[in-house]
Amino acid sequence: MHAGAVGLLVLAAAAVAVRGVAEPGVALAFTALIALGECVRITLPGDREQAPIGAAGALAYALLGPLRGVPTAHGTLQVVAVTGAGLLLAWLPGLVAPHRRPPWADAARRDSAARRLLGVGFAAAVFQPLYNGGLVDRFSPEGPAYGAFLTAVAALAALCDATLAALIRRSSTGLRFPAALEDELRSLFGIGSAIVATGMLVSLAAGEVGLWALPLFCTPLLLAQVSFRRAAAVRATTGQTIASLARATEVAGYTPHGHARRVADTACALGRELGLGTRELALLEYAALMHDVGQLSLVEPVPDGATALLPCAEQQRIARLGSEVISRTGVPRQVAEQVARLADPCVGPGGGERPVPLAARIIRVANAHDDLLTAARGRGVGEAVGRLEALEVLRLGRGRVYDARVVDALARVGGQSRG
Repeated sequence: MHAGAVGLLVLAAAAVAVRGVAEPGVALAFTALIALGECVRITLPGDREQAPIGAAGALAYALLGPLRGVPTAHGTLQVVAVTGAGLLLAWLPGLVAPHRRPPWADAARRDSAARRLLGVGFAAAVFQPLYNGGLVDRFSPEGPAYGAFLTAVAALAALCDATLAALIRRSSTGLRFPAALEDELRSLFGIGSAIVATGMLVSLAAGEVGLWALPLFCTPLLLAQVSFRRAAAVRATTGQTIASLARATEVAGYTPHGHARRVADTACALGRELGLGTRELALLEYAALMHDVGQLSLVEPVPDGATALLPCAEQQRIARLGSEVISRTGVPRQVAEQVARLADPCVGPGGGERPVPLAARIIRVANAHDDLLTAARGRGVGEAVGRLEALEVLRLGRGRVYDARVVDALARVGGQSRG
């Protein structure tokens, strides 16, 4: 993907150098908008960075038809060149700042730049040839047909961008492509829809008011970024609460050091293997980190905190006590529900009870895996042998105590615990 984006940018720069810049003032204005937007980035759930104003500005230039009633002729390759110039300008502060890593050393920034160039190139390749070829002239810019055409092109561009983003996440995180694509499509109903709507609005408004449409109609998107930043602050506070609760059992001596983190890592690896999306993985990680909070109600700690070795009834009691504590901390309701059910026995398709949530079944396997590994280490068993022993014990309870799909997934990923 990176090679394709670099190749496209080189081709676009060469074409602009040979042909010259069409409407230089317009190109400069959009370059500045894209660069400014790239400097004002936000972090979305899943630690994904996004530059809404930069993305909207690039899309608006790709979909730009007439400017104050006068036809434009910048074409597809100039759209790519202007977008690339804006991205490079946004990187300049990182280039001149001492003791800072260059922007291209950040994998997330490289991925974002490649995705932006390819996505904008796709939008421009769909719109600009039809516009410059006169096929769009049959639609009046003031009529509904032109707006419907822009909407269709913007929707295709959004789908292309979501697909590229899903491919990048599949490559960087190991998340299955269907789950990654589902996450990206969901995001289109959040900040994604605001980006697409702003890009369309700017391109339409520029036909009437000219370049004043850029600051005028990008301001609401800037205000939306402020709201997203506040939401990110709330998520950070939630994360700190969860981390404190997860550490409480270790500080009090009820669980071994690092147990909650190891269980969470293994659970998330299993969740990705089973196709969970970003939101489900986040809730799974929260519940895994706090799955042992109920042990704080015990008079005497369980040896090595190994709740997986307790009778089923005692495991369920600890899980429900922990759920009651978690439900009062302000974390999402699903987290408390997952912890409450994590010690419940598996129920087959013909069972009469409520099915145990997949997240609870995942955490139960991940917790038992770490408890069994800890016990093996205590007996002086080597790491490789201990993992084989733990997996064999889990397989003996496959389909009864432990979910068969989750145990099979653990065998495939090999466990992600850190010692």
